[in-house]
Amino acid sequence: MDFIEDIRLVDGPVLWTAWAAGLAGLAYLLWRSGRRHTLSASAVVITAALMLSAGLVAGFHLLLIYVLSVFPEELPWETLVWSVPAVAALLLWLLRLHGIWGRRPFLASIPRPTRPVVHRLRSTALAVGALLGVVALSAVQINIYFGLNQTVSDLAGTAVARIQPLEAKLTRAAGGPESVDLAGWTAPGPLPEGTMRRAGIPGTSSGFQSREAYIYLPPAYQSSPRPALPVLVLFSGQPGGPADWLAGGALRSRLDRFASVHAGVAPVVVVVDPNGTPAGNTLCMDSRIAKADTFLSRDVPDWINKTLDVDPDPHQWAVGGFSFGATCAMQMVTRHPDVYSAALSFSSEKEPALAKERDKTIQGSFGGDVAAFERQTPLHVMKERRFNGNGIYFAAGERDPEFVGYMDLLSAAARSAGFTVESHRIPNAGHSWEAASKGMPGGLDFLAGRWGIKP
Repeated sequence: MDFIEDIRLVDGPVLWTAWAAGLAGLAYLLWRSGRRHTLSASAVVITAALMLSAGLVAGFHLLLIYVLSVFPEELPWETLVWSVPAVAALLLWLLRLHGIWGRRPFLASIPRPTRPVVHRLRSTALAVGALLGVVALSAVQINIYFGLNQTVSDLAGTAVARIQPLEAKLTRAAGGPESVDLAGWTAPGPLPEGTMRRAGIPGTSSGFQSREAYIYLPPAYQSSPRPALPVLVLFSGQPGGPADWLAGGALRSRLDRFASVHAGVAPVVVVVDPNGTPAGNTLCMDSRIAKADTFLSRDVPDWINKTLDVDPDPHQWAVGGFSFGATCAMQMVTRHPDVYSAALSFSSEKEPALAKERDKTIQGSFGGDVAAFERQTPLHVMKERRFNGNGIYFAAGERDPEFVGYMDLLSAAARSAGFTVESHRIPNAGHSWEAASKGMPGGLDFLAGRWGIKP
């Protein structure tokens, strides 16, 4: 069973099989669609199917963005391009199924009773298999782009499901020696590996109902006495959830690697849910939607300080995220610098958004009150306040021009507001979890310099 869960979905045999099945399936559907026609007529049928598919994908995309407001930003063009073969295969399959392009009328194309049933079933099965092959190739390629599900375990959620609840012996209430200053701590001996736990964080002040948080406790946290470790609070993209940082963000491996070259020291990382549901969007604000800001700036820090042995000094606390989560991190570090003194911003939006049209966001969150919305946006706050001594690490995929533009805009504003800033373009990455995963080591090094963590 473990062997199946470890099968990789983004390279190796699964990728090769998807390409073989997709190409074979598309070839079969094209051949079946054109076998009764001249070469020129077949070309017309195939071209029409591809053009119609592209039009349907583009139209559906515009419907999702500008009419239904499912996403606040347009989807990456790579994902749209890879959707076209699947839609084209479906159209070709429907054309063959109903005999629309045949020489005989539709009713005449219905198989005659004398035609062997086995032959008809085999032909139908081949056509369905061909369609599924093309759809599988498109799905695999779209998953590769977003970089969320690396293995079968990621897709099924089995690895996350095995994470145990936070037990008493790992909490502050467990007693034992008081934590010591990080600068004066040395490892008492061989340390265990870092570990993941999960826990619910109550919305005591906000009334917000969040999904479970995931907690990374580095090797040093499991020593006795414990050092007073820094804290990193993370948010995922939207739609999504905290578990995305464990799958697409490869969080544990990044943190284990960091701890291995820093004598077992790494931040205590708490991956928090600011939305409540996979499709929810609270904008990380206190608005008519929810009191998400209060949850993230009061409930979460209070719970961490009461539950975990960490350094309570805000200079040792940072916040971070990817996409929506990066936007949320920017909001926290600008609105609450007394709680979070630094941020990791991977592919942040320019400002929080419910929809592509700004007025829909403001109407949905503040009943049309533009000033109330803008007062909470990072760009506005950075014009009004100074943040000398605080820091932000920006990163975005170099193949993500829209969000690279946002990064340049936000980083320039942050420098002007007094933040210490680093900004990086992640090679060969788009608007995907690859940007966050590959950007995390640099982000941790940026924070380590601020926190006084040395190799």
